[in-house]
Amino acid sequence: MRPGMTEGGLSDEDLAVDHELADIAASFRFLLDLTPMDLDGARRAFDADGRPPHFRYRALEDDPAVVAKRLDGLAVDTVADPALASLLLAKQRELRLQVEMLCCRDSPDFLPLSIELYGAVSPTLLQEAHTILDDVAPPGPSAGPWLDASAFAACAQTELDHYRSLAPSIESHVEVREGSTGVMVSNGDVLIAPTARFAESRVHALLQHEVGTHVVTHVNGANQPLHVLASGLAGHDETQEGLAVLAEHLVGGLTARRLRQLAGRVVAVHAMVEGAGFGDVHGDLVDSGMSSGEAFSITARVYRSGGLTKDAIYLRGLRELVDHLASGGSLSSLWLGKLPLQAAPVVADLHQRGALQDALVLPRYLEDAGARQRLAHLPQVTSLTSLIGDTA
Repeated sequence: MRPGMTEGGLSDEDLAVDHELADIAASFRFLLDLTPMDLDGARRAFDADGRPPHFRYRALEDDPAVVAKRLDGLAVDTVADPALASLLLAKQRELRLQVEMLCCRDSPDFLPLSIELYGAVSPTLLQEAHTILDDVAPPGPSAGPWLDASAFAACAQTELDHYRSLAPSIESHVEVREGSTGVMVSNGDVLIAPTARFAESRVHALLQHEVGTHVVTHVNGANQPLHVLASGLAGHDETQEGLAVLAEHLVGGLTARRLRQLAGRVVAVHAMVEGAGFGDVHGDLVDSGMSSGEAFSITARVYRSGGLTKDAIYLRGLRELVDHLASGGSLSSLWLGKLPLQAAPVVADLHQRGALQDALVLPRYLEDAGARQRLAHLPQVTSLTSLIGDTA
């Protein structure tokens, strides 16, 4: 092994570029910066007058121009290892696009960039979404008991503590945070909106989505010699969200309401891209059987910051993974960090070469007999509606 080379054949110079790129990626919270503040107030105003809401956003913590300058100054094209070079160049392009989106947040220039980053809705995906909305009967009103933000945070902390007992070096934390919405994971931290509430019957599935998937893959990525696997390789979001929704199914918690929600997001994204107004999209979702509150939540997510097409990737990512498993594929490489399914062969090769370590922790639901049974059955699944569990 030559001086300056790792066991997997990656040079110190190549790893230095990776580390700097990962540091840039962790320097801003992209989705949090795109999330409106005071959504409850916006909903009350919409209910009162029916006008499209005017969203407010938190001030950006980092100047996008400074982040862009750091990206431009990073010589990713000097990376010698061909496999790593392709991954890092794609990530650099993605980060440039995200910075550009932050610069034109809440402007007409935002939507085309969102489509470039996340894509639009294909006819096949749109048809699948409509089929779900048509075939899955709208459930009744959500039944309690309910957990408030503090109670859910305690559950998330307990879940995180389980993984920390296996890997004490885990730095992720749980926070009830103003300016967030619902529950999200940002840079490995679980952020919960103070006004959020959660049906007790959905808590376990949500914990496996947020902690068992998003936190676990962040932790595993942060433990790799390639640090960019913590924030995620370019295009990882679709596979990440598909994997997180798949986790909900594996623990028996993918409900009819949840699957309809994901289908509604696809329909809403498509309508928004086609030029429909906020009120029209909200009304169409209500006509499909959703409550006004559910419809507002989906519509607000889609129209935030000028039009965010990200919400179409949940159903698309789920379908992608189901098809992947049906064709004999494996999920094993996806636990090594945050990566798109398309990059799994490259990541698997780096792992086999010794450039990547084994996953530090694995989702604990994989130890559950019911989850293993559902996972083994997935190659036979054709309709996503068959993934609905027994939870109301």
